[in-house]
Amino acid sequence: MTANANASLALSDDDLLLLNNALNEVLNGPGAIDEWEFQLRLGVGRKHAVDLLARLGRVLDGRGRH
Repeated sequence: MTANANASLALSDDDLLLLNNALNEVLNGPGAIDEWEFQLRLGVGRKHAVDLLARLGRVLDGRGRH
């Protein structure tokens, strides 16, 4: 997939919460991945993950699940 490609995927609220929590842990938890190795280990830059976490949070907030 190219950097500008989009995909659609149907996710349940529990799926969204799982992704939100997992991203939060790798970004902010005690085992957070250091910035210097983030791209190497996850395949995206830290900023991309931070932006996705924010988007997931907005969706979950809108559903009363965050």
